[in-house]
Amino acid sequence: MNPSASGWIKKLLKVVSEDDAFVSLPVKTFYSELKKSGFIYGSNVAVVNNAVEKGDLTDEELSKVNLLLTFYYFYKQKPNQEKFVDSVVSFYSFINKSKTSIFDSLLGKKKSSALLEDIINKRVHIDDNIFTKNFNYFITNALLFVDVLAYQKFIRTHKVSETYLQQFEAVIETIAIEVFESKHEKSKYDDSLIRLFEASKRYNSKSSLTYKGAVLSVKQPLEKQYLVDIACMASWSDKVIDKEELDFLIKLSNDLHLNDSIIKQSIADVNTFYTVNENNIALLGSKNMVQSFYDNSSKMVSKLISRNSKRLLKELRESKELMVLLKQSTYRELTDDEKRDMQDQLLDIFKSIPSLAIFMLPGGAILLPLFVKFIPKMLPSAFDENRIED
Repeated sequence: MNPSASGWIKKLLKVVSEDDAFVSLPVKTFYSELKKSGFIYGSNVAVVNNAVEKGDLTDEELSKVNLLLTFYYFYKQKPNQEKFVDSVVSFYSFINKSKTSIFDSLLGKKKSSALLEDIINKRVHIDDNIFTKNFNYFITNALLFVDVLAYQKFIRTHKVSETYLQQFEAVIETIAIEVFESKHEKSKYDDSLIRLFEASKRYNSKSSLTYKGAVLSVKQPLEKQYLVDIACMASWSDKVIDKEELDFLIKLSNDLHLNDSIIKQSIADVNTFYTVNENNIALLGSKNMVQSFYDNSSKMVSKLISRNSKRLLKELRESKELMVLLKQSTYRELTDDEKRDMQDQLLDIFKSIPSLAIFMLPGGAILLPLFVKFIPKMLPSAFDENRIED
């Protein structure tokens, strides 16, 4: 079976149909197996419960296999008249009715295994072109279980809205940021880590969510368990869960009305996973991961600017207010309102230059500070007050 080639879903389902003992596992046990495989943590190292041979599957291929097997497990808990593949396609069709859907070019086609392969590939690869397959890929895969939670709701009630996914991703973001903020000692990479986490969601909600609001919106046991595991993963980003982080995790567990044993087990699980697999996976808070993002992105932004310098220079010079803000940003910290104005004006410019459309995509705005860094090199006469014209 090759999840990077067409036909892999039919092959996988055929193999699983010959021995699907894993679908008989209790939900709690199956979820524990998902953690061991790395699916919950966004770093897949094995096939869940060894349902099929791992062989030489890559992390990316394991992500696809584990996502499908997890859908299959929950489908088998409550099978209905619709076939499994059709059921998952119906689910993605139901939650992606907006014109801005990442699946817009796919949905509407006849339901088939080939269509589901395209959908899963799109889901795993989201925003791959923006973030060069590093941080964003890692966090997006850690959020794949949100799809599973929504699918579980879908097969139970025959409906689920895209709002559910938006809301739950906002909950995860809120809790993860609370974890980062609870650290006793923050490194220079922590703020960058928060910004990158925010940019890695599939949905970008403009409304903020408070800690209390986030906790109150989580109702189901599996949702609570998953949220606690993500919080533990974020806490372990520096390989140490200090007292402040531990206090926060205990508070989170209590606020979710969970037994103390659950948070203890979650901490033990994340510690075991990262310790056992430390040589095979990237750690969430790794300096190399965060630095790699900025290094790769900086090269990409520099190349985009150089290729579009003439057109970009013309557009910038015609935007006088933006020029003033850009110049001032080189020697003082702009206010939040000024930053928003500058971002809006820059994005308006990017709309007119097709190859800069990357900045318009979800999460693309995080590259704007890198873009601004290169502006002085383009506009020496506008930014160098001591320059004497010949």
